[in-house]
Amino acid sequence: MMKGCRVMVVLLGLWFVFGLSVPGGRTEAASPRANDAPIVLLHGFTGWGREEMLGFKYWGGVRGDIEQWLNDNGYRTYTLAVGPLSSNWDRACEAYAQLVGGTVDYGAAHAAKHGHARFGRTYPGLLPELKRGGRVHIIVHSQGGQTARMLVSLLENGSQEEREYAKEHNVSLSPLFEGGHRFVLSVTTIATPHDGTTLVNMVDFTDRFFDLQKAVLEAAAVASNAPYTSEIYDFKLDQWGLRREPGESFDHYFERLKRSPVWTSTDTARYDLSVSGAEKLNQWVQASPNTYYLSFSTERTYRGALTGNHYPELGMNAFSAVVCAPFLGSYRNPTLGIDDRWLENDGIVNTVSMNGPKRGSSDRIVPYDGTLKKGVWNDMGTYNVDHLEIIGVDPNPSFDIRAFYLRLAEQLASLQP
Repeated sequence: MMKGCRVMVVLLGLWFVFGLSVPGGRTEAASPRANDAPIVLLHGFTGWGREEMLGFKYWGGVRGDIEQWLNDNGYRTYTLAVGPLSSNWDRACEAYAQLVGGTVDYGAAHAAKHGHARFGRTYPGLLPELKRGGRVHIIVHSQGGQTARMLVSLLENGSQEEREYAKEHNVSLSPLFEGGHRFVLSVTTIATPHDGTTLVNMVDFTDRFFDLQKAVLEAAAVASNAPYTSEIYDFKLDQWGLRREPGESFDHYFERLKRSPVWTSTDTARYDLSVSGAEKLNQWVQASPNTYYLSFSTERTYRGALTGNHYPELGMNAFSAVVCAPFLGSYRNPTLGIDDRWLENDGIVNTVSMNGPKRGSSDRIVPYDGTLKKGVWNDMGTYNVDHLEIIGVDPNPSFDIRAFYLRLAEQLASLQP
């Protein structure tokens, strides 16, 4: 149990690095509803499900339980729990299986390319009616925005590579890769690094990331076999074989771990969250004309008059303020096109990256003018909260988090299908 607690502490520290965050009485929706589509909450990097972290909610944290608030106010809401360290492709496949039910299929071509198992866990399905024409709203935080965008793209367009591979090798094809599915009515991204976060460059700059990544994944492997640990934190890395087989000796187990292709893979969250990884994703994951896209940005820094750098405001969570925000607020890289526009941040993600995909993307971003539009990014503005305050994991008494999410649910319910 002590080992499990240590893993939880380490993971919380990592989540504060990458994340890659409104008390009151019952609030009734004032606007008439145009749709009754349920809401699904999707977490970011190193996030967790409702049954993990000893009941400490990713969506609500010290402020309460966002899913419960929404359900209590008549907005049917569910929470997904996908791979906290996994790539957006793998996370999208897991989200699909959790929504409609069935065994996770990462795709035969994708699995062969990256050297991990094709199939994952099996789920009963939170909303199996989606296969019969239902609709859903997806609200996401941080990396969850990249994941949701990819999910919509795969649902509507499928994967040509997977279709060709299935035909050539005479193997089955997941419905996800067939395309033609339009059950996502809206995607709302909150503090999402659509163009990546330069925090990845900080870890690269210190030349510690590879060792850190390996240490985390080795810890995941150990933790996945420790009693009660899955009740604290589930790394969900089964596809990489990071689970000890029945009867397998630890010596053989760790030798197998060391040979895992995950150590050098680009099929990870770390790559997708980098500026270059995000740009590559943006080149093929485009906004759907059938879906509403809303983006909320966050910032918690101020610009220094002498240096032009951005510094953490008083009130930003201590870890981000000391370790992350100073780097984000001063890091420039002309080679990557990282200039002064990238300095404003929320302690984890550069604010300029949040209002929608720009680098490598043809998506349009338009300021919200009171009417939400399909097929474009409706920029809902920037909030003065840090990466953790926006989901309640870090307290901010001046931000009415409960009212924020209830108002958002009301807006989504007013959308015409």
